[in-house]
Amino acid sequence: MTARVLAVIPAYNESARIMDVITGTRDHLPVLVVDDGSRDDTADRAESAGAEVLRQSPNQGKGAALRAGFRHALDAGYDAVITLDADGQHDPAEIPAFLDVFAAPDTGQDADLIIGERQFTQMPFPRNLSNTVGRWLFSWALGQRVRDNQSGYRLLSRRMIAATLESQEQGFEFEVEMIVTCVQRGYRLAGVPIRTIYAGETSHIKPVPQTIHFIRVVWQTWRAMRRSRRESAS
Repeated sequence: MTARVLAVIPAYNESARIMDVITGTRDHLPVLVVDDGSRDDTADRAESAGAEVLRQSPNQGKGAALRAGFRHALDAGYDAVITLDADGQHDPAEIPAFLDVFAAPDTGQDADLIIGERQFTQMPFPRNLSNTVGRWLFSWALGQRVRDNQSGYRLLSRRMIAATLESQEQGFEFEVEMIVTCVQRGYRLAGVPIRTIYAGETSHIKPVPQTIHFIRVVWQTWRAMRRSRRESAS
């Protein structure tokens, strides 16, 4: 693997778990933590664990935190980034699986977005239901099957990173929109199986407003893909 890859970890009030995540990730890649206005000592613990830390305040949402990390990666000359969550739901030991797909001889490093695909049957209720319904709706709007549209464990190529910086989405919708951007630009979308880990961590998701935002993104996706197909046919 000759590409330079940076691990970008957005974090909000994750002082209890962030050090273990960083330690496991640094076995494979350099780490950048974007502290998204945490009210605890997440940033200090991240630095103690050997990560570079960007601090943004006040809290601006996961999408904004990721874009801050992406800009840093581009400025530093990285060829790709791997994103994973700070709460321990993503196993850093699986990073080589992403790197293997990215560097596979038959793909020639042309996989621009590689998504870690979870097993929804292994999720606790009601997350399994919401993720399954969300996947069906999003795949319908996109016009192609996506096995896991909400997983935050991903690898993005340099040109994919640059393309996402045009987004205005602040929350988790940024990660859903990212897939649309990949498909619309004709970039290659790939996936890799990952473990499904839930250990009683506190969720930052607000069900009602985020459901409304997700429906909005699905509707925007359907309209955007419909417009793209019309333009391709003309």
